Amino acid sequence: MNVPSLDIKCAQCPIRHRAVCARCEADELARLEEIKYYRNYEAGQPVAWAGDEMSFVASVVSGVATVSQTLEDGRKQMVGLLLPSDFVGRPGRDRSPYDITAIGDVTLCCFRRKPFEQLIRVMPNVAERLLDMTLDELDAAREWMLVLGRKTAREKIASLLVIIARRSTTVGLSNIDGPLTIDLPLTREAMADYLGLTLETVSRQMSAFKGDGIIQLEGKRKVVIPDLRLLMQETGDDMDGGLIA
Repeated sequence: MNVPSLDIKCAQCPIRHRAVCARCEADELARLEEIKYYRNYEAGQPVAWAGDEMSFVASVVSGVATVSQTLEDGRKQMVGLLLPSDFVGRPGRDRSPYDITAIGDVTLCCFRRKPFEQLIRVMPNVAERLLDMTLDELDAAREWMLVLGRKTAREKIASLLVIIARRSTTVGLSNIDGPLTIDLPLTREAMADYLGLTLETVSRQMSAFKGDGIIQLEGKRKVVIPDLRLLMQETGDDMDGGLIA
């Protein structure tokens, strides 16, 4: 792991309005600036192993990391993704319960855990935002239980693409008019692992979506969604309530 000499001011940070500091006033941002530093990870590098001591908590500034758990017999299951603005670590918990691995170049904005724990006691804007993010993560976990437990392979892949699209925009899905381009953070193999499918099934379904005009593929990772509503119809979700923002 190398630690780059970044000097991103909080006010200019690309995740400023989505991360744990989203509600901070200028004086609160200044206090966070005093305890933050950056860490950079290359593809395949571990951010933490399950059971490792975590001396920091962090926000993902760029890149994507996987969250996985390994069973005693060596079987490994990906249980989550960390995308830009997601929070890494837990105040009050000094060890990582999961393996966290960068799947591309990842930059973290880190805060020393002890000072951060002290700050959230006197900075309610950070504490409240952290609570909201935790509840959002709980909702996402429940949503993912439905994806893995009840949906077909086609619905699973459509759901994953919609989740990534939702996280890639700052305006909300209901405000998107026209094509949407997303960078797919996962390889086909990683998608298969995350969704509990075979590589062949993932490749076949992605090709089927392309053939049906629901997506366009530009290279290995760039996906163009001409009409997001058509893709959402493929998720199997109840659309009566309209698009999820």
